[in-house]
Amino acid sequence: MKPFAGKWRIAEMEMWDQDYVNMEVPGYIQIGSDGTGQFQFGLVSGDIDGRMEPYGVASRFEFSWSGQDENDPVCGRGWAIIENDELKGRIYLHLADDSAFRAIKDK
Repeated sequence: MKPFAGKWRIAEMEMWDQDYVNMEVPGYIQIGSDGTGQFQFGLVSGDIDGRMEPYGVASRFEFSWSGQDENDPVCGRGWAIIENDELKGRIYLHLADDSAFRAIKDK
């Protein structure tokens, strides 16, 4: 879990522009050493429960989440890999949108 742990700033999302991503706070994903964490982009926020899973010759972080979208309850899932020191993955909102994302680790 160590390479994934920390706070990552969302630098790009496939479905939403950066103005939306940073609407309330700078968009982020925070992953703890135990696989739990939080995220927020735009008006979507949630609590993460994740695990390391084999992915080819590497591992990826796969997670479920629950939270809110414009104050309405929402949940979903997602995954992330580390590629060239960036967190890249996809987040899914249950029965709604999904988007690829790219994030850079906060120092």
